[in-house]
Amino acid sequence: MIDQNKIDALNAEYKNALPADIIKKAFELNDNAVVTTNFRPYEAAILHAVSSVQSKIPVVWCDTGYNTPQTYKHAEQVIKDLDLNIFLYVPKQTSAHRDVVMGIPSIDAPEHALFTEQVKLEPFKRAMDEHKPNVWFTNLRQGQTAFRNSIGIFSVSKDGVLKVSPFYYWSDEKLDIYLEENNLPNEFKYFDPTKALENRECGLHA
Repeated sequence: MIDQNKIDALNAEYKNALPADIIKKAFELNDNAVVTTNFRPYEAAILHAVSSVQSKIPVVWCDTGYNTPQTYKHAEQVIKDLDLNIFLYVPKQTSAHRDVVMGIPSIDAPEHALFTEQVKLEPFKRAMDEHKPNVWFTNLRQGQTAFRNSIGIFSVSKDGVLKVSPFYYWSDEKLDIYLEENNLPNEFKYFDPTKALENRECGLHA
């Protein structure tokens, strides 16, 4: 496991680096890597950036089963356009079954933790157990949540995986330009059933 001093040094050195240079550095450190996505807004940027450096990197998509039709259409377009090496993980119970048993519980309901475990945490853990990556590319950005404000471009997950967020310091406006320059689509009609608020952590990262 990479130590905190090394993480701090990497964050200082690469704070103003281009995403491609950050990604190349991560592959130099360890090439056993995955990139995760939920096809929320601006995800095409991280998928394009990482696959431009390593075209066949495993792309882990944990689909809660509650995405909007627009998100599913967007996902299919991005997968096709970028020729992604996609690995799909879904909950063990269908959303139709869960709707009868539990529905989508409110954030303060006792069932909310179980719901989050079923639709997000368990599929994600299954994905990471199967791929066993040493490097995890993600599109976390500063300003999204209080926790994400504290981590930097390079961080270490609770399971000891090197987590790399190449667009960490980028604004929406800067990402809009990146998408336009690279002819990439975006989609804002996105729904995360585990988060009542946009600035709330979903449990994967904190």
